[in-house]
Amino acid sequence: MSEIKTRPAPKAAVVLTEAAEQRVADLMAQAPADAIGVKLSTPRRGCSGLAYSVDYVTEEAKFDEKIETPGGTFYIDSASVLYLIGSTMDWVEDDFTAGFVFENPNAKGACGCGESFMV
Repeated sequence: MSEIKTRPAPKAAVVLTEAAEQRVADLMAQAPADAIGVKLSTPRRGCSGLAYSVDYVTEEAKFDEKIETPGGTFYIDSASVLYLIGSTMDWVEDDFTAGFVFENPNAKGACGCGESFMV
């Protein structure tokens, strides 16, 4: 009798640190009533071409990647996944700023202000 082989679950395109997961939980705790999660996308803007954008989402898009976190559902825009594969998303706060920070192995450069990147 042969063994049934199963493939391991695919890894998420983006890994969220504990701090990022906590921030998602904080956002969902104060989300509008119709929000079902938080979504990461990479709209075209800035001097390098693409920027990171995190927004509430009210409906699930068919091909978006869905990551369940302890504090809520995190989505990655289907058009952005290829730009983000292998990335780590963190939440960083210091005396002057607070925001999501991305370590993206696909980024080939960034603008001087750090608001946009290119692949």
